[in-house]
Amino acid sequence: MTLRIALIFGGRSSEHAISCATAGGVLGAIDRERFEVVPIGITRDGAWTLQPDDAGRFRLADLPEVADDGSRVHLPASASTREWTVTHADGTTASLGEIDVAFPLLHGPFGEDGTLQGALELVGVPYVGNGVLGSALGMDKHFTKTVLQGAGVEVAPWVTVTEQSWAAERELWERRMHGLDLPVFVKPARAGSSVGVSRVSDWAELDAALAVAFHEDSRVLVEQGIVGRELECAVLSGRDGGPTRVSVAGEIVVTGREFYDFEAKYRDAPGVDLVCPASLDEQELAEMQRTAARAFEAIGGSGLARVDFFFTGADFVVNEINTMPGFTPISMFPACWQASGVSYPELITELIELGRAAIR
Repeated sequence: MTLRIALIFGGRSSEHAISCATAGGVLGAIDRERFEVVPIGITRDGAWTLQPDDAGRFRLADLPEVADDGSRVHLPASASTREWTVTHADGTTASLGEIDVAFPLLHGPFGEDGTLQGALELVGVPYVGNGVLGSALGMDKHFTKTVLQGAGVEVAPWVTVTEQSWAAERELWERRMHGLDLPVFVKPARAGSSVGVSRVSDWAELDAALAVAFHEDSRVLVEQGIVGRELECAVLSGRDGGPTRVSVAGEIVVTGREFYDFEAKYRDAPGVDLVCPASLDEQELAEMQRTAARAFEAIGGSGLARVDFFFTGADFVVNEINTMPGFTPISMFPACWQASGVSYPELITELIELGRAAIR
């Protein structure tokens, strides 16, 4: 039986282009004998549009975006039907047929943060990935760290400040931040792909870094830098009540940049090498995998995630959990699974099957 998949991508966040590139990767690799794809692109203004089923339109090198063709896609009217509809630019409305599973590929706010997941749940649409709670927690770095710390997972020391609090009580917040060791990283609480992130090695640089981060979010983390190897692993939910599955580790080796920033991740800027599998002994890998599973379960994870670590040589410190990681064929999430014996097309199929089976 062929399943009909609504592939949802684009969106209102600053990671719009990365989401489109992720969709291009999935469109080019999904098993066409098992799945019929309905590509739904959300414009930067939030309009849901029907897009061509053409992977070539969404190449990462072009930093693609969803073009508004005037069409408007509509979710089912209630949980009693799975029929989606589209109103074309000429005003005519047509059925898109029944959708078996939605596959959201949005990164950042308004898609990865539980908002889209809640909309799908309201009308009873099964979907790939994390639920409302796991998505909301994973999107917010402050609350992710708070929950992980409560679960006994080691995280880097941090201070979270709002734009309003910084303006009103600057001296208080400066004292708290100066309790951290330099360098620190200044990050928007709810953004990804290293957008708005700065490395501060002198407190004189703090104001400029906060301004960049506050441009992305009204809440910002100032996080103590950890000296150690940057490692990542990919996570999948267990099947049929089985344990959480964790891939081998990948490593980000930074040689000529301050950190693994947007340009290095997506524009092939020099100074960073991605190594997968990373060189860890059996005991180290097992400890990293146990910690990744514990972190995933602590946020109520479902479907998939990428867990990012600093490894000091003695401890694995969780940096972030990404509940919709970059999913292009060259991204670390599929690369880690490929090194673990799961191909990119097989991974797409597995995620869809997990979405169908998820209990929300």
